[in-house]
Amino acid sequence: MYYYAKNVIEELKKSAQLVVFGAGIMALDVIGCLSEKPYQLQIECCLVSDISKNPSDVKGVPVMDFTMAENVISKDATVLVAAIEKNLEYMMECLCEKGYLHLIPLTYESDLWSLIRGNHYREYCRTQRRSYLTLEEELRFVKDQSECQTRRLCAGSIRSDGTDYLMSTDVIQNRVSVYTTRCHMDRKLQEDVTRYSWEIPIQAGAALTKERICKVCDDTGDHISYKNKQYCELTALYWIWKNDKSDYVGLGHYRRHFEVTREQLERLAGSDIDVVLTIPIFDYPSVEAVYRRDHVWDDWEIMCEAVSKISPEYVDTLSETQKGRYYYAYNMFIMRRKILETYCEWLFPILFYCEEHCKEKKDRYQNRYIGFLAEHLMSVYFMHHEKEYKIVHARKHFIEG
Repeated sequence: MYYYAKNVIEELKKSAQLVVFGAGIMALDVIGCLSEKPYQLQIECCLVSDISKNPSDVKGVPVMDFTMAENVISKDATVLVAAIEKNLEYMMECLCEKGYLHLIPLTYESDLWSLIRGNHYREYCRTQRRSYLTLEEELRFVKDQSECQTRRLCAGSIRSDGTDYLMSTDVIQNRVSVYTTRCHMDRKLQEDVTRYSWEIPIQAGAALTKERICKVCDDTGDHISYKNKQYCELTALYWIWKNDKSDYVGLGHYRRHFEVTREQLERLAGSDIDVVLTIPIFDYPSVEAVYRRDHVWDDWEIMCEAVSKISPEYVDTLSETQKGRYYYAYNMFIMRRKILETYCEWLFPILFYCEEHCKEKKDRYQNRYIGFLAEHLMSVYFMHHEKEYKIVHARKHFIEG
């Protein structure tokens, strides 16, 4: 039943009491996800340190402070710490001081929360009769097939479309190029990232500074590097579209990486996979509600206007995405070069329209609106083409700051 995080889910199932610490946005998402299939877990309460600053319940789950929970919640209860990253350390310390030691952190970016969402999305796909394919399973099939044909594959084999492909490691850089965006303002990370040596660092927004941190910069050739404050990693995407000619191209971030190996990328180059995406984000109660809450709704409406004028055949899919609860975040992907070209030819005219008609924001975070809109447009595009392309899902790893 569970493809991801089986051990953790079994642990939650066996818990005598299951509690969420927090009553905010993350708590709403966690309860919304875990209370539905395939989990259907019973959450006893939302535990908070100050009842006066929180609602009385979250999706029907009562909110209690530590005093209220004293004779109701056991100190042996499993506590899901529903937090945003910057508050996690404080929340963990607070719980330990109160004697709660069985803690499972579920931050917005955490790998575990991504995997829990993955099981939920798989269940959703099953009920909607949509396919949900994983990179590991599909490449395992490729490996099984290739072990019976090693000599022929290594020497160069004929694909169904009549073209040759090679599987040796010395050609991977010409076949699959996965870039990871960097910025001269990035915070220094402590985690060792040498296992991602197959990535190609690209400096995004290089036109806005004289400092150089990568050999590849997004301000050479045909580029929009100077738009980086609004477009974020999309200036790197534009550069890749216009300047890289690999068979497969991909994009990640210095803190978000596809959990794949060089060997898997070699197999990808000889597979029938068209697109690799991350596990979708779960927005409760809907994508529309969360965007209204977190961003400027006028921008969304202008995006809808752009789609209706430029690509009206996508309007219904956009509406479905808006009303739904899932979208592909981060503008992360690995896809065939031909698909990248058609995707970018569709995406950027819509974004340029939005840039022309949306107001500039004084808030630096909200001024990244083009990047936020593009995440949802990526979801619209690939949901619209889900029967045409073979789309698989890959795990991502988030590096804590």
